[in-house]
Amino acid sequence: MRTCVGCRVRAADSELLRVVLVGGDVVPDPRRRMPGRGAWLHPDERCLAKAEKRRAFPRALRAGGAVGVDALRAVLAGGADTGGGIGAGSSRAVEGNRKQVDPS
Repeated sequence: MRTCVGCRVRAADSELLRVVLVGGDVVPDPRRRMPGRGAWLHPDERCLAKAEKRRAFPRALRAGGAVGVDALRAVLAGGADTGGGIGAGSSRAVEGNRKQVDPS
C-alpha cells in the first residue's frame, strides 16, 4: 500500500505511478527501478494538479526548491510512452515476450 501525493488516498502500488526527481524535474518511473527517493501518484491529471497545488513533490522528494512537472504532465496526457504502461506492476508483464531457454 502506498499513498498518492496528490489526493492522499492509500492504494495498491500497482494502481499508482512512481515518480522520481531527475535534474530538478519530476519524471515517471513506470518500471520502478530508477535510483533515488520516489513519490507515488495516481495516473490522473487531477491528482497531479492537487499535488502541484499542495507543493507535495518538493516535500515528498526532499527537493531544495521548486521542481518541474512538464515531463510528467506530458505522460499523463498521453503524449509520451511510459515504457510498459502506467502502473504496470512488476516485470511479469514483460515475461510473456521472452523466449524460454531449455535448462538442459
